[in-house]
Amino acid sequence: EYMGRIFDMLAVASRLSSNTTKHSVRSLVSFQDVLTEQLASIEKAGTYKRERVITSKQGTSISVQGQKQEVLNFCANNYLGLSSHPEVIKAAKEALDSHGFGLSSVRFICGTQDIHKQLEKAISRFHGTEDTILYPSCFDANGGFFEAVLSAEDAVISDKLNHASIIDGIRLCKAERHQYQHLDLADLEAKLIETQKNRLRLIVTDGVFSMDGDVAPLKEICDLADKYNAKVFIDECHATGFFGPTGRGSDEQTGTTGRIFVINSTLGKAMGGATGGYTTGPRYVIDLLRQRARPYLFSNTLAPSVAGASLKVLEMLERSTEFPKLIQRNTHHFRRRMTEAKFKILGNKDHPIVPVMVGDARLASELADDLLQKGIYVIGFSYPVVPVGQARIRVQISAAHTIEQIDRAVDAFIECGRKRGLIAPSSRL
Repeated sequence: EYMGRIFDMLAVASRLSSNTTKHSVRSLVSFQDVLTEQLASIEKAGTYKRERVITSKQGTSISVQGQKQEVLNFCANNYLGLSSHPEVIKAAKEALDSHGFGLSSVRFICGTQDIHKQLEKAISRFHGTEDTILYPSCFDANGGFFEAVLSAEDAVISDKLNHASIIDGIRLCKAERHQYQHLDLADLEAKLIETQKNRLRLIVTDGVFSMDGDVAPLKEICDLADKYNAKVFIDECHATGFFGPTGRGSDEQTGTTGRIFVINSTLGKAMGGATGGYTTGPRYVIDLLRQRARPYLFSNTLAPSVAGASLKVLEMLERSTEFPKLIQRNTHHFRRRMTEAKFKILGNKDHPIVPVMVGDARLASELADDLLQKGIYVIGFSYPVVPVGQARIRVQISAAHTIEQIDRAVDAFIECGRKRGLIAPSSRL
């Protein structure tokens, strides 16, 4: 018995020694070792993202560090060409002079100025909704919405390819989470049938999908929502201001104005390109968000200069439909020429996001570098932004582009595409 106790004690000591050794080995692994290894694997896969440095204002023609001449920009969200428009800059300066640089506060303490309320009213009028709430970005608007509105009794049904900010926002809420295949109405209906036991059901979709340039079938989605007593939420970041006959967005383009429950969108793309996002919809929804949405309650208010400039952009869109007409003309011209050159392009024929498919991540990056040397600024997109094997150059057309600039871009694509074997040598300029 005595010897047995000794053997037991030795066994325990051995295990403790082994565990101590394991923990000691683990403690020798540093953050630097782990993260450097991950960076090396990203580099090896050809998906490492390097930032080019712009030394001029944003526009269709920009100066880039390391380039001797200005290059044509075909990858900005500057759909209306208003990022450096004189009227918009003037409005921003005037608001800076009259309302200051910042508020140093969240909205409900001492961060609400008259121009914030004016902007919220102007956005509501633009979309034909009851009320609007502003956020620092649409990422924040998506991050604040679902948690504030939905509970464990509810269900959210989301398109598989929705933007990362929507996915992250949904993760924060307690509602049942369901996903339907991209643009698949039959799968959406199946999910609606499956969730009939839930108290509230919300169908969530991008109006336009940023990586593919395709448009949600909103009429059919709204029909299903009506049939199964659900509501529809859309993210309009890549539609507001320029898509549809008067630039009201995907609902206007698809004939579903007034049928959408809630719209989230941005001031940081077509609408001047600085920053800021919003939720617009029924007043009772907006009132609840002001009480519960964490990014609203715990983030500084929108800078006065952004609010003033955004008011000017909305005024410009109210007085003329010229911008949407120009972007349609330019989009159709670019898509026609690229199709004739035998490039594989994706997206809705009327939308200025034009993905030029490459496939291989490294090839997409190298093609973008080739194009920069030809004076065309574009970026290769690869995993994890898009699925593995679906790398692309995402071209974005602006109302400010001239036909001559678009032709120059297409000609460069053809020359570089031939060099990289993306299109046949017989493709004509």
